[in-house]
Amino acid sequence: MPTLAPMIADNLLVEVDGAHHLIASLHRASGRTIFPARPDTDDRYEAVLLPCEGRLWSWTVQRFRPKSPPYAGAEAFEPYAVGYVQLDGALIVESRLVDVAFDGLRIDMPMRLVPLEFTLASGAVRTSFAFAPVEEAGR
Repeated sequence: MPTLAPMIADNLLVEVDGAHHLIASLHRASGRTIFPARPDTDDRYEAVLLPCEGRLWSWTVQRFRPKSPPYAGAEAFEPYAVGYVQLDGALIVESRLVDVAFDGLRIDMPMRLVPLEFTLASGAVRTSFAFAPVEEAGR
């Protein structure tokens, strides 16, 4: 796999055996999983890896440029898909959706976690995450 730009935040994404996983926190007392992960210094939680695949729970298309600040994207805005992905046995994560046409999105669509590089207003490149459709056999 190619080398990724630095992560946008600590304890966000990790590669294990060729698959990317989001890092979450498991509350030791209640067993509740939260994302994004709590700082390593918070001993009420332990780090856990979330499943790298799930199903599209809901989605929409961002068709207008978000307010700035905090948005600091490129001057030429292009619409993008945003969705909630249900990670089985864990939780639902909000994310950009990539590598699929808007009219190709459907509820319950199998999705996989992918790293997403982007450029900050400063010109620095960072890595976040997105979900893309799982390539299904026979399609």
